[in-house]
Amino acid sequence: MPTDIVVILNDQPGELARLGRITGEAGVNIQGLAAFTGEGKGVVHVLVDDEAATRCRQAFEGAGMGIADERSVLVADMDDHPGALGDLTRQLADANVNIDLAYTTFGGVRIVIATDDMANAKSVLESRR
Repeated sequence: MPTDIVVILNDQPGELARLGRITGEAGVNIQGLAAFTGEGKGVVHVLVDDEAATRCRQAFEGAGMGIADERSVLVADMDDHPGALGDLTRQLADANVNIDLAYTTFGGVRIVIATDDMANAKSVLESRR
């Protein structure tokens, strides 16, 4: 299962480039990313393969980057048409899955989903295939 690592950076030029360099030097491929800023800090969600998560976390920590969270997430293929997000998230809501994080990946039309109800969400996503 993929892993979402939340990194806290300073909100200044070059920090995202540094994050990219550090993961590259560690041999970690970033599969998806969401970044936000506020109150002088950057909050970056980095999606990596589960087997690369430990190496990625260690690289961030070695570079002095703060890790705010790390958790398993689901990545679902999506159709590329108007309403596709609504269709997918309605199916999850109908199964009583509360999504607390969503962002897209690099390449293809896929969405990253984090929830406290991984088993139920996974069941819904598998039934869509």
